[in-house]
Amino acid sequence: MMETLVTFLLTGSLIQGVFCGYSINLPQRVEALRGSCVFIPCSFDIDPQLSIYLTNSAKRKWFNAVTQVFDSSSPNTGLLKGEIFGTASQKNCTTRFDNLDQSHNGSYYFRLEAGILLQYNYKEPKHTQVQIAVLGSPPKPTLSLFKDQQEVMKMMEVIEGSSVILRCSTKIFCPSRPPSLRWSSSLNVNVTEQQYQNQTELISDLNFTVSQRHHRVTFTCTATHQLQQPITTQESWIILVQYGPKNTSVRINPAGLVLEGCSVTLSCSSDANPAVNYTWYRDTEGLLNPVQTGPNLTISNTDPSHRGRYYCRAENKHGTQNTSVLLEVQFAPKISSFCSRKSVMECVCEAHGNPCPTIEWRLSGHVFTNSTETSISEEMLGSTGVKSILTVHQSLTDTDVLQCFSANIYGSASQQFQTIPPPQDMGEKQNNSFI
Repeated sequence: MMETLVTFLLTGSLIQGVFCGYSINLPQRVEALRGSCVFIPCSFDIDPQLSIYLTNSAKRKWFNAVTQVFDSSSPNTGLLKGEIFGTASQKNCTTRFDNLDQSHNGSYYFRLEAGILLQYNYKEPKHTQVQIAVLGSPPKPTLSLFKDQQEVMKMMEVIEGSSVILRCSTKIFCPSRPPSLRWSSSLNVNVTEQQYQNQTELISDLNFTVSQRHHRVTFTCTATHQLQQPITTQESWIILVQYGPKNTSVRINPAGLVLEGCSVTLSCSSDANPAVNYTWYRDTEGLLNPVQTGPNLTISNTDPSHRGRYYCRAENKHGTQNTSVLLEVQFAPKISSFCSRKSVMECVCEAHGNPCPTIEWRLSGHVFTNSTETSISEEMLGSTGVKSILTVHQSLTDTDVLQCFSANIYGSASQQFQTIPPPQDMGEKQNNSFI
């Protein structure tokens, strides 16, 4: 009776030691694509006392509940077909199952068989089992943006000139048939792409320095998974960039010529993020005087005094840019003139208009020309004025009518003079004197 008890205690102690030596490392969950394979990284250990039984002829099996689905000794005959890697003596149970479908969803455990004394189920609750989840279609790739090694949240803005990494990653379900990644964008620029992978993930990085051209540009990453028929998924990222004013310009509305008396609006626009503030200036004899703020400058009832160069300044926190426009006001001629008489009669006529007008001298309806009796000289007064000097050597009667006549495409103006001054004004100027 005592010998039997001792034998039982020794046997119980051996069994307890064997159970305590078993362990397994494998993921709790793996995902597979329907029609593709799944890779299960796995390693196991046994009680050191039984190591002599662990040879390469040991069978490595997988079970679903009580059903055997895979046997390493005949890997292509079970409910799950594939390959188990390494050898039993290496304690390797890493496995690939091929051509999965939704019927293969479930929990699986590993079993080791090496003779009569070494047979063990690595199953719950003592050990981890792996849950195989078969997906009907691949998920979209994952996109991330990094600046200075820090991840940038989606819809956050980066400053022009920053170096960034736009990363696309997709899961590798079947290492023997890995997916591929391809980038596309609405912007035709060269960027540096770097691809690398591990056992579970394929990654593609775009490295570039952001500029105004990248603002609101959509980058799309397309993942192609090699199944019976290739399946593609894609994800997009819109780059948002902050930058100073660029391409600042002024537009005159209405377009074309600005006529005296009409209303005109100068409109300033600029490409910037964030939006700019606009300030208008006018060039007054070389000095820029502020006029108003805002994108539009409206001048009502224009006249020649509004002619000149106007500057628009666009400004945000990232910079400033100026542009200008020359406002030309078109108007009919305006005349100022006078005559004086000493030994000869000399008359001066100035006309201003836009476009620059012409001047004619007329005597009783006949046009004066240079002759022995008369001489005419002209000089330009800027781009919109002309001055004409008439010198008359001949004698005129009090019935003769002398006239300065000026015209351009918008109209004409004239002024008449007394050819013989009244007695009290003899020899003195007569400004703007009419008959």
